[in-house]
Amino acid sequence: MTHPRLVAFDLDDTLAPSKGEIDDRIAHLLRELLRRVEVAIISGGNEQQFRTQVIGRLDGLTADESSRLHLLPTCGTRYLRHDGTAFAAVYAHDLSEDEKTAALTALREEAEQLGLWEAEPWGDILEDRGSQITFSALGQRAPRDAKHAWDPTGERRAALRDAVAPRLPGLEVRSGGSTSIDITRAGIDKAYGMQKLVEHTGIRLDEMLFYGDRLDEGGNDYPVQAIGVRSIAVDGWQDTADKLDALIAALPSPAAR
Repeated sequence: MTHPRLVAFDLDDTLAPSKGEIDDRIAHLLRELLRRVEVAIISGGNEQQFRTQVIGRLDGLTADESSRLHLLPTCGTRYLRHDGTAFAAVYAHDLSEDEKTAALTALREEAEQLGLWEAEPWGDILEDRGSQITFSALGQRAPRDAKHAWDPTGERRAALRDAVAPRLPGLEVRSGGSTSIDITRAGIDKAYGMQKLVEHTGIRLDEMLFYGDRLDEGGNDYPVQAIGVRSIAVDGWQDTADKLDALIAALPSPAAR
């Protein structure tokens, strides 16, 4: 691959602080990328987070640039593209009410059994994201430092995942961010989302480049690397920005696109 035709990113702790809006520097770099290549963002965050953290910070995109931005919330269980007027759903694999109830019940009961249910969290611990149920051990609004200190080895998340998964045989249970467990339809993860990008763009996996902060085996970015997408590990959005400076300098200019 001389240069990628599509550049994809995780969101939290890759393009932005967890649950935070993208910085002006990242917004500028994304606009520069969109002038040159297709850009995709795939993350466990829900659709509203994407609209707040990313879309709301990318004012002034041209119609052509907007058409090259692909948004895949909830680990690729949803896919949004610009239809000429707004970002609209291409697909959404929502869970049934029975599936949601079973997932929410299993997460709470097993977390309590393991002593992982916080009495005073920062916001909701359980969230129904439509196509994904998410457990956030410290709550949705927990500060980054607290989140990173909660389970540095991944043992707590692994224990909860292993306890919940047998109760939900038709669903996929995986570790998400630093304190989270995500539950989706079986077989749907970030690798699924990247394969959907192949279908909708015609761009092969070996023509894509991915940036993520959880590329370790068992991390929620690892499935992208495992299917053969060239992947670059980053440590926070500032590190991503530094690496994007180098990438953009090496890409053909927009006039040569």
